[in-house]
Amino acid sequence: MEIKDLPGHYKELRNEFPDFFSALEGLGRKARSAGPLDAKTVELLQLAAAAAVRSEGAVHSHARRALAAGASREELCHALLALTSTIGFPAVAAALSWVRDVAANK
Repeated sequence: MEIKDLPGHYKELRNEFPDFFSALEGLGRKARSAGPLDAKTVELLQLAAAAAVRSEGAVHSHARRALAAGASREELCHALLALTSTIGFPAVAAALSWVRDVAANK
């Protein structure tokens, strides 16, 4: 994702704390490349984790990244629906609405 596409709040924090965000982004890169999972699978996993902690911003981010890595809207929705028995329907429904926000802008 290009810097211009990042949410305003993220860009503000990134500008205010550049060393911290450099380390954070480096950790993210290392974690994503640490094993055999492809980019799409990693993003779907991170999407699921974001939904589990009810982080709207992270769901938006990982939905965008998963789409960019080749996931379809249907795959994003299936990844979230599969969580229902683990995180509950209200959390899944919220995450599906946040994915809809991202998919509507594509």
